[in-house]
Amino acid sequence: MKKIAILILLITVFSAGCKKDLIDPANENLRGKDIIYNEPGFAAGLLTNGYLRLPYDDFVYGFNDVATDDAVSNDPTNVFYALATGQWRKDNNAMDFWTRGHNAILYLNLILAEADKVKWAEEEQASKLFKMRIKGEAHGLRAIFMYFLLQAHGGKVGGKLMGLPILSKPSEEITDYNLPRAEYKEYVDFIYKDMQAAEDMLPTDYNDLNVNTGVIPAKYAAQGITSIASYNRVMGMFFRGRVNGRIVKAFRSRVSLMAASPAFLNGEGDSWQKAALAAADLINLNNGIAGLPANGWTFYNNSSEISAIANGSNPPEIIWRGRTLTHSNISSTIEKQHFPPSLFGNGRLNPTQNLVDAFPMKNGYPIDDLNGNYDKNNPYKDRDPRMDAYITVNGSKAGVSNTTISTTSGNDGVGVLATSTVTGYYMRKLLNQATNLNPATPQTKMMYVARLRYTEIYLNYAEAANEAYGPDGAAPGAAYTPRNVIAAIRKRAGVGGSADPYLASISSKEAMRELIRNERRLELCFEGNRFWDIRRWKLDLTKLNEPIRGIAGKNASGQTVYDFTGPFAIESQKRAFQSYMYYGPIPYFETLKFSNLPQNEGW
Repeated sequence: MKKIAILILLITVFSAGCKKDLIDPANENLRGKDIIYNEPGFAAGLLTNGYLRLPYDDFVYGFNDVATDDAVSNDPTNVFYALATGQWRKDNNAMDFWTRGHNAILYLNLILAEADKVKWAEEEQASKLFKMRIKGEAHGLRAIFMYFLLQAHGGKVGGKLMGLPILSKPSEEITDYNLPRAEYKEYVDFIYKDMQAAEDMLPTDYNDLNVNTGVIPAKYAAQGITSIASYNRVMGMFFRGRVNGRIVKAFRSRVSLMAASPAFLNGEGDSWQKAALAAADLINLNNGIAGLPANGWTFYNNSSEISAIANGSNPPEIIWRGRTLTHSNISSTIEKQHFPPSLFGNGRLNPTQNLVDAFPMKNGYPIDDLNGNYDKNNPYKDRDPRMDAYITVNGSKAGVSNTTISTTSGNDGVGVLATSTVTGYYMRKLLNQATNLNPATPQTKMMYVARLRYTEIYLNYAEAANEAYGPDGAAPGAAYTPRNVIAAIRKRAGVGGSADPYLASISSKEAMRELIRNERRLELCFEGNRFWDIRRWKLDLTKLNEPIRGIAGKNASGQTVYDFTGPFAIESQKRAFQSYMYYGPIPYFETLKFSNLPQNEGW
């Protein structure tokens, strides 16, 4: 971990300003740390450096699904393809978050150390509120970065579950970076402590109070805040999009669910209960089961909601999103990367037959259950509507002209072009079908990246509560069970009808666990969750290396033949995961530099 010298840091973050005399420059062109005390704009730049290092590209999803059983890529240089097929190493890690995460934390540590000394505003109440908000955001961001670091680099050393070194001081106060790794639970507890500090300081949401009837929230009134004008100036709608209490609650749900999972604490103590309570806290804030957005499963294509985004507001499904964008360059759109070639796209992410088979029938039964009435000669008939919404299959209509996509002929056929599908399927989810890539009549549409969705939190609750209380139990304070949650998620997508007999037939925790995991797979596909889910669940190694299947293969004569039940294993996509790969590695060169930084087992 490279120490950041404070002088270099300040040069990077802050502008040196304009020189008063261009002929005779000032004796000192460098500005020291003390400038931030009376220039809050410079101080806020430290916090901005945290936001800039978040693991989200505002306009591109990571698509690490290519390293799972859900998808492959037709791009042979794809880093996740390389990772999945045997090139995941401690010195070649597509999932690495080490430098990015720790550098962000050092910036956040500095603002936490200095925030109390900054004169944030001339008006006293506004200055006090700014101090609380800036520190609250910094605590929240630090917790978020620590979560992503733990997800990517936590593991076992000598059979013991370990976290990472805890950086809690600014760079200038750290005299020795050769810090020991904290135990896993100690690291998680530090994250919780940061989250609590953030929630204590931040509003649940950034909203303006009515100047005549508004009431200052109690935690700010207790600090002597009486001015609604000052509150709105600091905690009002202008700051939507920044970390708030709701976002922190969502990450608390993520952290607690990960910690409780089989690869980590495995339900030790009250960890499953804690995860259920964390999710319920946010679900209750969202009006319980009734708050699950009816069209949340098609959030990416709800055009009226997207068009209505203003003043940093979110669609009902979204807890946190990136900024909106209408591309000026058609080649930079997500549709350009993933539309089929007949729609002028590169068709990069190809869903697998494995994923297609995971979608049940519309009546709710799995395709291998006789009650589902699955027809192998007409395999896409009467299937879960989410399959039609998320995956382009042979015969699907797509694009602005409602073009029929044929994955058995033409440029869209399997392997015809470098941009054609490998599996016989194209990704449809996340793409706006009204985008036109035709160079003669190009048209882009507004988009955003969903950083956090409510559906994920509801699924977090279902999983944790099922483990803690069973299919029909509920966390204290929650008026809903895992069965209630899964029923609502399936019903809104048009699965199972009014009674959902398949769901009703499930009585054991084990059977409900499998259904919840499958619903999570379907609802969150292509959003970067499954790579981490199948590891925290510690699925059998045979599952991690399950043969990747598509609808096309070679017959004895070497001709390409199609079977829409998808029995063909794709030889170029053989997974090569080892048992130690439930946990990612510490970067190789970091372990060389620091004797107190042992590598995770196996790497």
